[in-house]
Order: sequence, then structure tokens, then C-alpha cells
Amino acid sequence: MAANSLDRAKQAVRTQVWDALTTADAVYDASVYGRIPHFKGAEQAAARLAALPAWRRASFVKAVPDKAQLPVRARALEEGKTVYMAVPKLATLKPFYLLDPAALTVSPFEAASPRTAAAIAPTVEVDDLRPLDLIILGSVAVNPNGARIGKGAGYSDIEFALLTEAGLVTPETVVITTVHPLQVIESPIPTTEHDVGVDLIVTPDGTITCPTPHRPAGVDWSALTTEKIAAIPALMARHTS
Repeated sequence: MAANSLDRAKQAVRTQVWDALTTADAVYDASVYGRIPHFKGAEQAAARLAALPAWRRASFVKAVPDKAQLPVRARALEEGKTVYMAVPKLATLKPFYLLDPAALTVSPFEAASPRTAAAIAPTVEVDDLRPLDLIILGSVAVNPNGARIGKGAGYSDIEFALLTEAGLVTPETVVITTVHPLQVIESPIPTTEHDVGVDLIVTPDGTITCPTPHRPAGVDWSALTTEKIAAIPALMARHTS
């Protein structure tokens, strides 16, 4: 599928899901369009996630900064897990906030907020992270095969690629998304080589194990524009090294 056709196909899926969530009054957002949905039931999904064996075994978690995953980040910190969260748009050479539960000066819930994390958490370079037990992604849509799409900015995929190249994503790393049931669709989701699939989908009502999710091997430089590389210092450092 040509790039423009693929983009249109992805956007059609996003719009389908945003429409369904809006019609069902299933989100807290005034307008969900263009966003990772802040879905109603996010706290219940976080609680269901926290009961899974993969969660209980985890010590180091990389989580997206989206509102829907705030309960997941807060719960991880409450349970003594180290949380890494991306700096907005990966715009610094040290592109991750390090949230160390032993060093918090505010409550876990406060620390898990991107605004507070930016004020209190040190930032670290990619190579300073520990190997990751869990990666928590936000999604607009996902299907039971593990294919997912976000809002279209591509930062989660770039983070995953950088962390993979650094050896921090291993075969044991479990990739999870928490979503509303309306975000789980049965139809195929158009994806590319650099799109990250998920191992588990957790909703307020259940957990879906995905059989063969796709994992990119590293950074797909051919899919990145010169402008995108230049805007992300951690990418630029690897591109020129």
C-alpha cells in the first residue's frame, strides 16, 4: 500500500473509533479527535493490568505520558516499580524522565503526571535506562492480533526502536496497551514495518493475549524524514555516530 493510501486507511480507522467513543460518551475528553482517548474505565483497566503475572514480575516499566495511562503509572510507582516516561516529542538528548519510587518527594499519583514529572524527575539518556520488563502504550485502535495505531505522531514507535537498538527491549519485554472495549476492533489495522504491536490488550472488562505481535528490529531510517531526525536529538546522535 502506498504511503498516502496507508495514512488515509489509518486515519479512517482512527475516525471510526473516535466516532464510536464519542457516540457512547465513553471518554473524558471534551473532544477525543486527534488524541489518545482518555477513556472512562481507565482506573479499572489499570487494576486489571496490576493483577497479571507479567505486571507482578516487573521492576522497570516504560510508559506513555497519556492521561488514560496515568492510573497505570501511578500504580507502578505505588508498588515500587521504576517508571520511565518520555520527554514531550523526545525533544532533548536525555529523552526520558526517570521516576524512581524511592526518591519521590510527592505522591505517586502526582509524580505520574507529566507536568509534575517535568518539574521533579531527572532526565536520562537512552543508554542509561535499565532493560525493560514492561512497555505500556496508549492506542487509538488495536485488534486481537496485536496491531495498533496511535494518534499518528509516531513517537511511541520511535521510542521503541531506540530502546530496541540499545538492547533494552528483550524477548522477555511485554508490550501492553490499556484501552476501552470500543477501541478493540475485529477488522484489520493497516500497519508498516516500524509499527509496534502489543502482546496484551487490557480493558476494564478483560484481557486479550495477542498471538504474534509485530516487533520492529530497530530504527527504520528510511521511514524518517531529515526534519524528523533533526528534531529528535537521540535519533540524530545515533544517525551521525
